[in-house]
Amino acid sequence: RFGRSRIHEWGLFAMEPIAADEMVIEYVGQNIRQVVADMREKRYAQEGIGSSYLFRVDHDTIIDATKCGNLARFINHCCTPNCYAKVITIEAQKKIVIYSKQAIGVNEEITYDYKFPIEDTKIPCLCRTESCRGTLN
Repeated sequence: RFGRSRIHEWGLFAMEPIAADEMVIEYVGQNIRQVVADMREKRYAQEGIGSSYLFRVDHDTIIDATKCGNLARFINHCCTPNCYAKVITIEAQKKIVIYSKQAIGVNEEITYDYKFPIEDTKIPCLCRTESCRGTLN
């Protein structure tokens, strides 16, 4: 389920216990190229959409879940996450799937490390864990 998060606005929470190494959810949206993602990111900012949900699959493909995604887009970043994202191929189509790194209890927030590239303009991390890096990038 999604609900209010202590990390950032909304988050995704386990409704039942999840064992380690289980598939949690697929990150669903529209597959687009980098040039389209760049244009959409600018347009979303102009439209006042505060958060865009763009997830890189590979060098050529990005999944945009901003306007047509599922609840996976609400998963927040954490420097010590309980899940990880993995690109898998099913019938020649690449998909992003979130897997649990460890057992996750009922009502525990689902998190993963966004692994953003290092850039000069830093995005503050809000996870507040003991080993928080301070930034997403």
